[in-house]
Amino acid sequence: MRTAIIGAVLLLLGGAAAVFGVLPEGAVVELAGRVAPILAFVVAVTIVAELADAAGLFRVIAERLAGLARGRAIALWLLVLLLATASTVFLSLDTTAVLLTPVVVALASHARISPIPFALTTVWIANTGSLLLPVSNLTNLLAAEHLGLHPLQFAALTAAPALAAVAVTAAVLFATRPRQLLARFEPETSTPPGDPVLFRVAAITLALLVPALVSGVEVWIPAAIAAAVLAVAFALRRPAALTGSLVPWQLVVFASGLFLAVDALHALRATDVLATLAGTGDGPLDLLRLAGVGAASANLVNNLPAYLALEPFAGDDPVRLVALLIGVNAGAIITPWGSLATLLWHQRLVSMGVEISWPRFMLLGLLAAPLVLVTATLALAATA
Repeated sequence: MRTAIIGAVLLLLGGAAAVFGVLPEGAVVELAGRVAPILAFVVAVTIVAELADAAGLFRVIAERLAGLARGRAIALWLLVLLLATASTVFLSLDTTAVLLTPVVVALASHARISPIPFALTTVWIANTGSLLLPVSNLTNLLAAEHLGLHPLQFAALTAAPALAAVAVTAAVLFATRPRQLLARFEPETSTPPGDPVLFRVAAITLALLVPALVSGVEVWIPAAIAAAVLAVAFALRRPAALTGSLVPWQLVVFASGLFLAVDALHALRATDVLATLAGTGDGPLDLLRLAGVGAASANLVNNLPAYLALEPFAGDDPVRLVALLIGVNAGAIITPWGSLATLLWHQRLVSMGVEISWPRFMLLGLLAAPLVLVTATLALAATA
């Protein structure tokens, strides 16, 4: 609710800027045309993920992974790492934070091992693993739209830093929890899905959606079709699951308010100081500077407004824009508010009775973020 309240306040401030002429009418119309398809995708893919989870798809996948681990925590962790990465890349970091977190905590609980390494893996990979495709992160969608890049062209630019970010994240996670990750456990017996028909519809829909998201079609279109297919299936088989809570209205209000407010700040030239901090050029040190400013800004005020404020100073250079994404995506793992995904992750943990020490979380983030940032940015500089 607090997220929605903040978004509503920002919307009012942005609306006031438009009413009093700070934001020209044409700028508001242009902004709406740019962000409407992105928010439509966020709504649609969230509905897809929630209904797929309600169909038991993610639980079954997790149980299969637990069986494959054969009682070894390290094998289970590596499989969770792969699942979190795939979920983030193809379904967005917020999906991973919201839906995968309870799955991995339940897995750890059933295996009678600490849930902390698995929970931390989920939230870190949700952020650091969100570089590869436009759909992986809302900031990526904005960047791809800004540059007019096909998803595969975008992936060609981000592949090396994305791989580096995930690899370094995994290394830090293992180095900080070796004893827990080298334990053994007794795997639980798998349970079949409650409704096999809904399960099959969800599995087929997701299997078709993933390639459609990188086909070059505007991503909101296949996501909306997938959401409609699952909604019809649930209307026929389990209509009680179709509630208003499926729509992430708080996120939509929050994002809309941020878009409008940051555009107003640009119009007032209040973000010009960032131009000096961000610098220019696309050499390794220039890219590290921009990524560092992006990471610092994201951890101070959240990655979405940080990206919006810094995008003009990355310009139309794809390499600089990817360096900015490295900062605001992979670098936003220090503060609890660095990304909305981290806040959503924490809400899920609290609801499951798992306690997280924010000071310890931030100290670990201070260790991991610079390593991820430098490695991913140097990988970008080496392959650009």
